Amino acid sequence: MRLFYDIIADKRDKKVLSKEDISDFLQSYLDGTLKDYQMSAMLMAVFFNSLNNEELETWTEKMLYSGEVLDFSDIDGIVVDKHSTGGVGDKISIPLAPLLAELGFYVPMISGRGLGHTGGTLDKLESIPGFSVNIDKETFKKIVRTNKMSLIGQTPEIAPLDKRLYALRDVTGTIESVPLIASSIMSKKLAEGINGLILDIKIGEGAFMKDLASGTRLAKTMQAIGRRFGRSVDVLFTNMDEPLGYTVGNALEIKESLDVMQGKYVPQVTELTLRMAAVLMKTFKMTGSVEEGEEKARKMLETGRVLERFAKTVLLQGGDPRVTENYSLLPESRFKKEVYAANGGFIGRINALDFGKALIRLGGGRLRKEDSVNKAVGFVFAKKAGEKVAKGDLLYTIHFDDEERLKSAEEYLKDAVSISENRTKGRDLILGSL
Repeated sequence: MRLFYDIIADKRDKKVLSKEDISDFLQSYLDGTLKDYQMSAMLMAVFFNSLNNEELETWTEKMLYSGEVLDFSDIDGIVVDKHSTGGVGDKISIPLAPLLAELGFYVPMISGRGLGHTGGTLDKLESIPGFSVNIDKETFKKIVRTNKMSLIGQTPEIAPLDKRLYALRDVTGTIESVPLIASSIMSKKLAEGINGLILDIKIGEGAFMKDLASGTRLAKTMQAIGRRFGRSVDVLFTNMDEPLGYTVGNALEIKESLDVMQGKYVPQVTELTLRMAAVLMKTFKMTGSVEEGEEKARKMLETGRVLERFAKTVLLQGGDPRVTENYSLLPESRFKKEVYAANGGFIGRINALDFGKALIRLGGGRLRKEDSVNKAVGFVFAKKAGEKVAKGDLLYTIHFDDEERLKSAEEYLKDAVSISENRTKGRDLILGSL
């Protein structure tokens, strides 16, 4: 094996790494021979110089087979999952998984924690008293087979290399890299033993992909990896200029997710949940069109069965299922501060990035991988972009526990909401598909 320094230096100098170099380097990090500071240097070199197709295939394959690849071939059904590249207020996985289960899919969903200014599904689920996302592989497989879904974090057996790199990328400024994002997502999802995957690639202010062109590059990269491993990969591009729905913050987003599962229409959240379910149904020929799938999914939400499926999942994973009917069981902040419109007009924008960073300052996200997360803090919006407001109208409410953290968060919120005299049309929620 070559010296770690030489492998890092080659990528720094834009040279192509051999399959052996990549395999040896990643294996050394997995077994502890290679240290965090050395891997950080490699991640930064990849961030600036990327990986070619052959390098990326090797990198992904090494991550995928760093642990066990689950096998659900004995299941008489279609096994699928969903992944989002990360947004602010993005809670779609939570209502989507039980909806897909009720529509006939099996959903072994392995999710992540908050990454940078974006929230994480696991942090949100852990707002539910007792809910465990740390379930061993055999229990996970059993729950999926009997319950048709389970929502967990990465186990030690499943893509362990990705788990370590995911945490390191969060704190080394190497998040927004197409090959690192693609290999992370696809290694983890392929390890689930799925037949198909739907990707929600966020575009805009609060996303890692700021424009549709960069999002398309990422999408095509992940679709190519999917084809290499014989998996279906659908893609939706969605707007992340403003937070998704009306809540930002872990427990607050659980409440909004439960509203969707109760059959209530929550703008943006319900819309995207239905569309993702519909695309998967069409891909696997369960419906003839996306429109037919959306109608079928909408009717399923109205039956109450999706909420029942989620309550059963909560119980199976050690949580208190009463939370589906009693929101007061969720963490609640000690204080609230309401923010009002200084003048009348139309809301021009609600900056997702500013609110994502402010959530970190409140304690609802991470600056370092070892940071704990306050599940109660966050924001509840009274208005959305494009809506008319009068002077003194409530714009949003801050849920917080600490005055000093509030002051720190407010530094990011000074210009987070803009109001103009004329209404400007923002981008649609769903920007396109592949």
